[in-house]
Amino acid sequence: MMLDTLSKGQKAKIKKIRTDGKLLRRLLDMGFVMNSEIEVIREAPLFDPMELKIQNYYISIRKSEASLIEVKI
Repeated sequence: MMLDTLSKGQKAKIKKIRTDGKLLRRLLDMGFVMNSEIEVIREAPLFDPMELKIQNYYISIRKSEASLIEVKI
């Protein structure tokens, strides 16, 4: 299951990030590491971007970036 398919209020743990290079480094720097718990806080009116809570931080990412993050519920 990919992160972009979760809806408001759902929680999951990061299983794998399917990217490399600068985007991977940026996601890792923001706290998207293996087994971190993520909660979907809200989505923008047109569903992009989405706000997430990860490691007590609130982060907004694009759906295209969220579609690269594999999670398990």
